[in-house]
Amino acid sequence: MSTLTTTSPLLHPYEGRALRLPNRIAMAPMTRGRTDDRSGTPDALTAAYYAQRAGAGLIVSEGLWVGPAAKGGPGIPGIATEEQTAAWRGVTSAVHAAGGRIYAQLWHVGRMTHPATLPGGLEPLAPSPVRITGEDIYTSQGRLPHVTPREMTTGEAEEAVAQFAAAARNAVRAGFDGVEVHGANGYLVQQFLAENTNLRSDRYGGSVEGRTRFAREVVHAVAAEVGPERVGLRISPGNPENEIREQDPAATYRMLLGELDPLGLAYLHVIERGSYPALADLRPRWSGTLIANYNGDAPTRREQAEPLLESGTADLFSFGRLFISNPDLPERFASGAPLAEPRWDLVYGGGAEGYIDYPRA
Repeated sequence: MSTLTTTSPLLHPYEGRALRLPNRIAMAPMTRGRTDDRSGTPDALTAAYYAQRAGAGLIVSEGLWVGPAAKGGPGIPGIATEEQTAAWRGVTSAVHAAGGRIYAQLWHVGRMTHPATLPGGLEPLAPSPVRITGEDIYTSQGRLPHVTPREMTTGEAEEAVAQFAAAARNAVRAGFDGVEVHGANGYLVQQFLAENTNLRSDRYGGSVEGRTRFAREVVHAVAAEVGPERVGLRISPGNPENEIREQDPAATYRMLLGELDPLGLAYLHVIERGSYPALADLRPRWSGTLIANYNGDAPTRREQAEPLLESGTADLFSFGRLFISNPDLPERFASGAPLAEPRWDLVYGGGAEGYIDYPRA
């Protein structure tokens, strides 16, 4: 056994309320855009990709759309139909056969989509009709300017909550060990949380209580469907990605965690990006498992993650970009083997190249 194996906290087993893992390395959810665009179903390549990375303590899948208006781009898979549910069984079986554990990330992109992407030319839905004015969005027709989303009615917000719950049920039926609610990166859940994208005056807007209501209802509905011990939540407080501006992330997320911590969820997955010290502020307010993630310009290295585990700020750390080109990442950390660099032009879309052809060390 290498010296690194015995000294790195990343390689120590972890046992929490709901998770029993051989190491503390999580594979972060990453869009790869390689599923059938018509059906939103994964195939044998997807199964091979995740099985290759089964050495992670926990895999969180790429985001899976929960309903027709939830899809964010071409080649993005779903977990909303029977066909999709059946197809994911092949992926989860491959991961389990390789000794791994995998959660499905449940995703609704809100305004971060385009009629060219959505079936039947559906309009993007969002808490309020606030358009993204920056760079264009990628679609099957190339890059196009963002459109102004249509404000969801109260009934449509309730329907989206139900879609998350139904998708969670499908995911467990498909063999996933649990689900992660995507509440980060400027997508629908965070659009409800942020002041600049939620201008509503109904019960889903206005006060901190109103802006956090959608997130709370989604998590409660998903937990009621599959059990809180199978549910994680991913958040990115203060993250400016996708033109999100949260005026007081501390107030927003302290209230959100105060409401959700008593549920006994499997974990909280916190992305730290921006000026708000989310990990340090929220760790004392979360009694369960906490997965940390840094979303910086460069991939996070082992040396950045280890102090968080040593200090107790986090219980696990999720790596994203390093897992693209290092399917055996925990083994490389253990042996000290060099890390391979991704071929960035092959990250999204395409076939096996740049997806399942990265060699083990």
